[in-house]
Amino acid sequence: HLGIPPSGALDQYALRAANLLVGNAPTAAVLECALLGPQLEFQRDALVAVCGARMTPRLEGAEMPLDTSFRVRAGQVLGFDFIRAGARGYLAIDGGIAVPEVLGSRSTYGLGAIGGLQGRRLAEGDLLPLGPASPSAVEGLALPRSLQVEVGGEVSLRVVPGLYVHRLTPDAVERFFAETWTVGSEADRTGYRFKGGTALRFEPREQPFGAGSDPSNIVDACYPIGSIQVPGGLEPIVLHRDAVSGGGYATLGTVISPDLNRLAQMQPNQKARFVAVSLEEGLEARRRYNWQVQRLQHFFLR
Repeated sequence: HLGIPPSGALDQYALRAANLLVGNAPTAAVLECALLGPQLEFQRDALVAVCGARMTPRLEGAEMPLDTSFRVRAGQVLGFDFIRAGARGYLAIDGGIAVPEVLGSRSTYGLGAIGGLQGRRLAEGDLLPLGPASPSAVEGLALPRSLQVEVGGEVSLRVVPGLYVHRLTPDAVERFFAETWTVGSEADRTGYRFKGGTALRFEPREQPFGAGSDPSNIVDACYPIGSIQVPGGLEPIVLHRDAVSGGGYATLGTVISPDLNRLAQMQPNQKARFVAVSLEEGLEARRRYNWQVQRLQHFFLR
């Protein structure tokens, strides 16, 4: 109601998996490492886990496993190899990262400069406070393959068409779903820009009062997370968890919520296809995703 986006982990599944491996609540604050991992010196013993992108952790230079909890001793340095697949790794530390809550969340919203550590990206020399370690955390706990999610390769993103899809010509809608698109270099927490497809044409109309002159402009409307806007009809942008909550571009549909995790793990120049699904199919996909999340949580309750 304040017009502030949800922020938080772009890959919500990887967030949960990493936290559960170290005995945290599923939504405890973690580090989201985009394309490049940090180098961290620990000042207390800790149990850590890394899930999501394939970016191998190294403890004092020794290779450590992904999707597995392992111990870091006070004074040791944890670093990462270059990323092999995916785009975002999630580093959970037992006790969670104990930055203050802002509007009920510890996530960072960089554009608004709120949350996290002083509302900004981390920088060299920052000191991150940790919460108390969980006594139930187990070293060497590994996520089975059936609960891991593959990253990399060409991705299919399921879309429920709607909202302002009627503003596009039928031929433009058909081409949008038929063509293969490429993630542009402008792919971040605000949104993913896609390139390489044919420019999309809009149905001609007299622009209403309050809309801009470009045919992709509308009178302002709300933007759901995952909605797809096409400024000027040129390059689709899928809005993600740090996106503005409304604006004046026509949105042709919405990437369903389970596939936002897939989107979060896409690198620039990776290929994607958009697949039209009905609302009922989207809801069924969400049910299957929630079932997978329940399986994940039940694994740690055994």
